[in-house]
Amino acid sequence: MPYLTQTQDIDRAIASCTQASILWLDTEVADYKTDTPQLSLIQVLADGNEFTGECVSILDVLYQPELADEFIAKIMYNPAIEKVFHNASYDRKFLGKRKAKNVTCTLELAKTIPYYRLPVPNHQLKTLTEYFGICPHVDKTEQTGDWRKRPLSPRQLDYAAKDVVYMAQVHRHLLELAQPDPATEDIEALTLRYRQIEHRWKQLDTEIQQIKERLKAAMQAQKVQNVNGFRLSSQNRTSKKVAFHQLAQVTQKLGIELDLSVQLTKSLQEKLGEVMEELPVEEENNKIWRLSITPPEDEDLPF
Repeated sequence: MPYLTQTQDIDRAIASCTQASILWLDTEVADYKTDTPQLSLIQVLADGNEFTGECVSILDVLYQPELADEFIAKIMYNPAIEKVFHNASYDRKFLGKRKAKNVTCTLELAKTIPYYRLPVPNHQLKTLTEYFGICPHVDKTEQTGDWRKRPLSPRQLDYAAKDVVYMAQVHRHLLELAQPDPATEDIEALTLRYRQIEHRWKQLDTEIQQIKERLKAAMQAQKVQNVNGFRLSSQNRTSKKVAFHQLAQVTQKLGIELDLSVQLTKSLQEKLGEVMEELPVEEENNKIWRLSITPPEDEDLPF
């Protein structure tokens, strides 16, 4: 794998990265448990079909922070390049923070996928890598290694490269789960699966709602605040309301401009009558699709 330590080599790698439309990235941080963590490595993969790690560029910026700044300016701030990380919020602390543009986080993407589609106990990269069969056993020993020492060991470099390769493969699998193509979906299979779970869901939903209410009442009556992961708490809410015409009068008197849009219901339009013509009404037309589901006959249930 290209392990780059020289300024000119890292400059060339960054220049090459500016031509990519998507990059899979990772970082290794020295002294990450201290109050002064420091960016050690930036791992870059431009080919999502890479499986070996040989095409991963490892940029050693530990003692060359100006090169990290260059990477941030030319790559992280560039909205034309999609940057993919796992747990991006951590990496962005060292690579542009909130100013970074067009960042994708596979950790957050995995969290959006329902459990039945992605039945994993957590969304760590190791867990996802093993679940998708990318690598049967991921060794994370070097994750907590010393990334300040030089030279880096072959094991450390291998770990740094493999991590970004695994993440790129995980990203591909997650996109397939998160964005199924509606044009090729098996509609018959979807309706069948819906019917299979609909009856059980209705039973469980009503039972869960009732149990929650009974549990809340029982904990209140018996003055129990915590039990088996259930916590009873209370808070006082104060709501302030004012009639719209009174608010309008006061704001007009004070010279405050309220940029509020009021939805004109059919009933309100009828009351306004011809006055409607005097108002600068903004009209929006949206087509709304609604799925109506007819309850099945008992003999039609697929179970």
